[in-house]
Amino acid sequence: MRARQRSPLARALERIGPGENPAGVVYGIIVIGALLAAESARHETYLDTVSSTAIAASLYWFAHAYAGVLGRRLTLHERLTVGALVRALGHDWAIVRGAAVPLFALVLCWAIGVALHTAVTAALWSAIASLIAFELLAGVRSRAGSRELALDLAVGATMGLAILLLKVVLH
Repeated sequence: MRARQRSPLARALERIGPGENPAGVVYGIIVIGALLAAESARHETYLDTVSSTAIAASLYWFAHAYAGVLGRRLTLHERLTVGALVRALGHDWAIVRGAAVPLFALVLCWAIGVALHTAVTAALWSAIASLIAFELLAGVRSRAGSRELALDLAVGATMGLAILLLKVVLH
């Protein structure tokens, strides 16, 4: 019997999904959402915006992994090893996977010819929707009742509103 093929969307969600480091995915979404909220798109180009977003995601990924390794070394008086750094970078790769959600929305808008300002807004909303979706996924996986699901939704929406508030304050 032939195995059922997953849709491209299902495969993409599997790659982006929480995996072994769900906190990293959430961090990536939040950081890039905040970066996009600060983006003005007035004087930038798509290339500038996509590049700065990708660089910021990479920097945050490396900084998070590095801080974890250095913190462990300071606490346990360990030496730096390539293996420890590679393990930390591998674990924190989830940050880049989370950042890929709004970055993908930005690149998709670029590919179809959407104005940069609109693309930044779409990418920002994709980050907010992802946070709410992951909150609801966590609630469903935990078999939460309706009140608990409402709390999950409220927490995700509050985080999204905080990102939107940043955009309003900065613009």
